[in-house]
Amino acid sequence: MGATKADLFTKQQNDIANMAKALAHPARIAILQYLARKNACVCGDLVDELGLAQATTSQHLKELKIAGLIQGTIEGASVCYCINPIVWKQYAKVFGGFFTELDNADSCC
Repeated sequence: MGATKADLFTKQQNDIANMAKALAHPARIAILQYLARKNACVCGDLVDELGLAQATTSQHLKELKIAGLIQGTIEGASVCYCINPIVWKQYAKVFGGFFTELDNADSCC
């Protein structure tokens, strides 16, 4: 599959696609669910929780951080992560609006 031509689509369409891409791996969903359950900064527990290698977990954390969904603080030799509530609410608003766009869900083929 070739590269997408983002300029063919609206800003909103590109934003939703980028948000979906950040969430498009089950490990990232598991990380977000774990951090949301803990509702606090988490250091080091994620590797044990996920059962993935440290490098793999770090890569998923990096993607979530780039997307802004999580934030981290350095405490000594470790980094602690938590949900970024501002971006979390933005995602909820964007996806909530996207899924409510279809008013006639029962009228499909």
